[in-house]
Amino acid sequence: MKQVITIGLDLAKHVFQVHGAAAEGLPVFNRKLRRSEVMRFFEKLPPCLVGMEACGSAHYWAREITALGHDVRLIPPAYVKPFVKRGKTDAADAEAISEAVVRKSMRFVPIKTAEQQAAAMVLKTRALLVRQRTQAVNALRAHLAELGIIATTGMAKVEALLSIVRDETDTRLPAAARFALMAIADVIEASADQIGRLERAILVEAKRDEDLRRLTTIPGVGAITAATIKALVPDPGGFKSARHFAAWLGLTPRPHSSGGKERLGRISKMRNPELRALLVVGATAVLRVARNDSRTRPWLRALLARRPFKVAAVAQANKTARIIWALLNRGGTYRRADPLAITAVAVG
Repeated sequence: MKQVITIGLDLAKHVFQVHGAAAEGLPVFNRKLRRSEVMRFFEKLPPCLVGMEACGSAHYWAREITALGHDVRLIPPAYVKPFVKRGKTDAADAEAISEAVVRKSMRFVPIKTAEQQAAAMVLKTRALLVRQRTQAVNALRAHLAELGIIATTGMAKVEALLSIVRDETDTRLPAAARFALMAIADVIEASADQIGRLERAILVEAKRDEDLRRLTTIPGVGAITAATIKALVPDPGGFKSARHFAAWLGLTPRPHSSGGKERLGRISKMRNPELRALLVVGATAVLRVARNDSRTRPWLRALLARRPFKVAAVAQANKTARIIWALLNRGGTYRRADPLAITAVAVG
């Protein structure tokens, strides 16, 4: 049997598919492995190049297999799909991974540490609880509206609705309705308490971590946004420029050009929607201040004058993303040099 140089590993929960190829690219084997057999299989192999699709468990397996002396690289699944010859099988996927991993122009995903994954879990848990609280609040509003009880928009006004539900002397609610809505009220209050605990932990970490402290000085970037960037962008140096970073976030127009004609469409909305949404929301806050502040940079006021507010918000989010990339790669702090400009000054 020829010596295996490249391995394509198709991950799963219980049954894995592994494809081995020799130096000239010829297939050597394509077989299945049970979960308990994976580590023993790689322990017996000499050091080789191992490719895997970037997915939920890929970072764990990448760390474990790297510890055995192999060179592990994670590939975005969208970049593997063109190498699948025909059909959708585990064997075809493993073979496609082994072919994609040796491409010189292939882009890879940095392997995250367990600590980086843990930081992301805190943020994802908060996002989940926020969605669940929003669903519960919407349900509470809808049910009370059926009985003629409404409140103005905003989370601050929900307290008034909760007090109505808790007030047993309020005759506007039938007993059965109050019994059901009490359960929704408990969910809202429990979610709010858990969200508060998570946000306090994020704020403590933002004050302790140097990178997070510097990121939060950028207009429109708060502790949660900074923590999300730190958790989801483990290697900002992997981007060639600030524009590449903004494009990775989906904040640049999607090109559709042919025959020498350049056509730019809407933003691509690539990568993580949570991070992109946080940057756009932060940019919206910046624009609201700029709209009423005559000292704001002229370009920003001119942008608001000729473009819709949301379009300007995306443009500002793009600029914020570029500033973030420059800060993470070049170091330094942000300070307002004069009332008309916000600049990044490199340190050392």
